[in-house]
Formats: sequence, structure tokens, C-alpha cells
Amino acid sequence: MYNQKKTSALLKTMSFERFGGTKEELKCAKLIQEELKKIKLDSKLESFPVQMGNIKKAKLEVVAPFKMDIECNAYMCCANTPAKGIEADFYYFEQASEVNVKQAKGKICLVNGYVGMKLYKDFAKAGAIALISFNGNIDFPNGYDLDRREMRKTLAGIKNIPAVNILVKDAMMLIEKNVSKVKLTTIQETTTVKSHNVVCDIKGTEGSDVIVLTAHYDSVRFSKGAYDNATGSVCLYALADYFSKNQPKHTLRFVWCGSEERGLLGSKAYVEKHKKELDDIKLCINIDMIGSTLGKRIAVCTSDMSLVNCIDYLGKVVGFPISAKQDVYSSDSTPFADADIPALSFARITPNGGGDIHHRYDVLEHLSDRYLFEDIDFILEFTKRMANAYIIPVPRVVPQNMKDAIDAYFCREKGEKK
Repeated sequence: MYNQKKTSALLKTMSFERFGGTKEELKCAKLIQEELKKIKLDSKLESFPVQMGNIKKAKLEVVAPFKMDIECNAYMCCANTPAKGIEADFYYFEQASEVNVKQAKGKICLVNGYVGMKLYKDFAKAGAIALISFNGNIDFPNGYDLDRREMRKTLAGIKNIPAVNILVKDAMMLIEKNVSKVKLTTIQETTTVKSHNVVCDIKGTEGSDVIVLTAHYDSVRFSKGAYDNATGSVCLYALADYFSKNQPKHTLRFVWCGSEERGLLGSKAYVEKHKKELDDIKLCINIDMIGSTLGKRIAVCTSDMSLVNCIDYLGKVVGFPISAKQDVYSSDSTPFADADIPALSFARITPNGGGDIHHRYDVLEHLSDRYLFEDIDFILEFTKRMANAYIIPVPRVVPQNMKDAIDAYFCREKGEKK
């Protein structure tokens, strides 16, 4: 069995902000290594480059019909404006409709909330010259930190423009006051730093087949990331603890991924670096967010349907309530599936208001030892059956409908290269 006391202690120790590419993330990586060493497991750090932006100036000013400064944060790694800023008409880009797209050209545009790749493609196509996004809750205007968002490489590759983020209360004010013209300034220096994956192998007794187990250990800004995803990281530790004492038939490779919150960068880097070894990997098991007091257990399988049926079957046999489905999960399982490796993600998803992620309220107090260990126990039972199978029963194929779903997830056009 794994040591529950050590697992629980590690969860508490890991609960601090650990944004990808920072010294805090590296501190957490070394903490994981230290805990592995205590159970006589060797590990290594595999570094990969990530961009960081040293923001010198971020300013948003209302120019007309009145003058006012709006609190904002520049998107890290977004384009710089001239030193004097850029001034233009203000426009509310509500959605990517043909009318919105036509009317946004040459304007500084407010968009609704988070900017994903699909929306950004349409936004860039519209010819807007700068972007304003927002976060928070209008009913709790003082209960949210102002997000420090990022112009990811995937977005900058489409078009890199100046961008800032504001609070929702200020976004509403801009609309209510019929603001017509704004001025935006973003000045920063972009550098390249290192993020890290922690990799640990437990050699199997038979053959060359490998099962990769993943969980990301980084967090977003302002967040202790207890639920997302210290819980998944300690689950990985618990599994490593068990198999260090119970050698499996098939080799298990544990990968604690860095910079997942910045666009699955750690798992992407691992897959890219280890291309020649991928044929031996028969399955990826990812854990991202478990152990919440309120929630429901899910397994999302980017694989043949037989894996969905296998998890459903096991849940019924052992009395574990879990809903399994075939789909793409936005976590470190997806880059492996994109490399044609069957992959799944285990999670316990909270209901609205029952424990959110990506802000300061992702804390230990919303977690339950009971559900954490129940989740770990089931994931361990599933992993034991896969790791000790005579033949790993999951077909080594990602079906076409899942390949199409992965392309849609990454917003790739038909025929576009990976």
C-alpha cells in the first residue's frame, strides 16, 4: 500500500504558487524529487524553454467622452506599443459574428472573458489593433485578483498584438458609460527561461512496453493550486510509492509536467524530446484534479471505446462511481494522444460554486482526505491491472473520430500539420 500520511503531507507542502518557469516551480520540482528519493526512487529533471515577459508598463486610458485610467495587466509576451501608446476607437467584440468581425477593424476591442484560440483567430482576422479581456465576477467585484494573462506562442503565431486584462467591473463600466475612444500602452522585455518535467522510471519485469503516468505540478498566478493540480501530483507520488514496493510487469514512467497551465508545455516538450521512444509507450494515464469535497468522478478517454468500457466495468466491479466517456480532456493526456498514444485523464469535477480553479480560492479547505484517497485507490487499482496485464488490453491506436477531436481542440484546420 502507499503511505497516506506522506501523501497528505506532500499535498500541504505543495500548496503554494508555482507558475511555470519561475523559481517557485523549480522549488516544487525539487520537492517532488526529494520525496521520491525518500522512497528510494531516482528521478531526473528535463528542462525545456518557456517565454517570460518582464512588463515595464501597462496602461489603459479612457480618452472619450471623458478621461480616466483603468487598472490593467499587460498580457505577458504580447506585442509592445510605441512608447506613447496607441489611441483608437473602442469597440465591444461580443462574439465572432460576421457583423462583429466587420466592425472591429482598426479598433481596440473588448472581448468577453477568456480568449481561446478559436476566438482569437476570428479576432485577428477582424483586423483589431489591440485586445482588452476581463476576469472576475460582477457580483463580487472585490473578490478577485486581476489576472496576469499570457499571449501564448500559439496565439502570437497567428498575430501578436498589444493586449491587456481588466476586471469585469471595469469592463461593465466601459460599456455603461458608452466609452468611444481609449488609449493603450504595453511595454515589456521578453526572455526565455527554463521550466522542468520531473521523470521517474520503475522498471518492469517483462518486455519493453511502457505506461506513462502524468500530472502537472505547476499552478497559475495567485493560486496555491491545491486542487489544480497538487492533488494529481500527489496521486502520482502515491502510485510511485506503491509500485516502488511492488514491481510491475510493464515499465511505468512517471512524469510530473511543468507549465501545463501555460498551454500543456511540459507534456508537449516531453513528447517532442522523446519521439524515438514513443513506440514503446502503450498508454498514458493522466491525473488532473481529484479529491474535492463536492464533485463527480470522470474519466475522459482519447482512445478506442474499449478503454471507456474497461473503466466503466471496473467502477461497477469495485463499487466506485465514475462516468467514463470518449473525448479530449484539456490536460497533459492530450499531447500523448496527439502522438497516437491512447490516453485518458482521471478527475473529480466540482459543481458550480463548489470549488473553482485558477484563482486564490483553490485551497486545501475545499478538499477531502476521504475522497482524495478513494480517488487514488481507484486509480491505483486501474493502474495495477494495466501494469500487470499479460498483454496491455488497450488497442495501440487513436481512432479517427478522436484525431478529429484533437485537431478541433488545437484549432487546426483540416490537413494542417501538427
